[in-house]
Amino acid sequence: MSPRADTADYRQLFLDDVPFLDLRSPGEFVHGAFPTAQNLPLMSDQERAAVGTCYKRQGQAAAIALGHRLVSGAERERRVAAWCEFARGHPGGYLYCWRGGLRSQTVQQWLADEGIAYPRVSGGYKALRRFLIDELEHSLKRARLVLISGRTGTGKTRVVTALERALDLEGLARHRGSSFGHLPEGQPSQVDFENSLSIALLQLLARGDGDTVYLEDEGRLIGRVALPEKLVKQMQSAPMAVVEESLEQRVEIILQDYVVDLARRYGESHGAAAGAELHRERLLEGLDRIRKRLGGERHQRIRGLMQQAFTVQSATGDTAAHRAWIAVLLESYYDPMYNYQLSRRSGELLFRGDRAAVVAWAGAQ
Repeated sequence: MSPRADTADYRQLFLDDVPFLDLRSPGEFVHGAFPTAQNLPLMSDQERAAVGTCYKRQGQAAAIALGHRLVSGAERERRVAAWCEFARGHPGGYLYCWRGGLRSQTVQQWLADEGIAYPRVSGGYKALRRFLIDELEHSLKRARLVLISGRTGTGKTRVVTALERALDLEGLARHRGSSFGHLPEGQPSQVDFENSLSIALLQLLARGDGDTVYLEDEGRLIGRVALPEKLVKQMQSAPMAVVEESLEQRVEIILQDYVVDLARRYGESHGAAAGAELHRERLLEGLDRIRKRLGGERHQRIRGLMQQAFTVQSATGDTAAHRAWIAVLLESYYDPMYNYQLSRRSGELLFRGDRAAVVAWAGAQ
């Protein structure tokens, strides 16, 4: 079998979820990467900085020589072994550095010395990133967005995840989209979020079963990551399907998502005792963040109910007491806010019903 060639077919790479061997420094990778990329850098951040300084002062030849001195001996052997392991484990993958230049070519040669021919992405990370920025704009021009709207607690995310032609913005942002939506695993960087969003939309539209894309009605921010401005603008006039559920049902959904499920997640990531305390702290911090909008008296009332509920939960394991603060918060804060936000939407109302009805309606379109 002949060796695979280097490629500039960025679209197919993302459509196929091709594994990437990312040779950039750890700092470059943290700033922005792709979901299928693994960072096995040629140089550390410190090594890259030293080589860059050398290049500016003494030129390319001196910089290359310094790079070879820095990555040599046992350390070079360790890094080459890691690249070989990746290449053998991902025979359909590609490698890249920032521009697909010297670092990529160096690692290609070192792999070839080990008997492994491994292709690179022409243009490197920079070209892949540029492609996704441009492709998101093209995808948004093509897509017919339909918002899944509704009051807080109606289970909009449950509707989105039940639909085949849907984009889960909160899933991509790893956040539940409210002041209380922080998850233990943390959020991606802004660039990572944008990359994942563009890839997900590209893949969805490439399926060939239409251009309608359902997504949850969101604000500009999901936690600390921002939706692209063009997406925000398009959402403001997109048609809507509104999910309606009783207050009792909504309280139950909030209880399950923000109390029961979050408690489990924090327990799994931090241990039972530390997780329970961190869960309590994070919900109280979320409430404190909206204190000005709640007003001092209402904030203190809800905070007291929340603290009491956590005290009962800690002593007995019973989460039922949380329903009290959830109900007050929904009726006195989130419902008026939803009414205001809905008044600012100009999109057509296509359908209204409970979760099951909205899922059935969307599935029949």
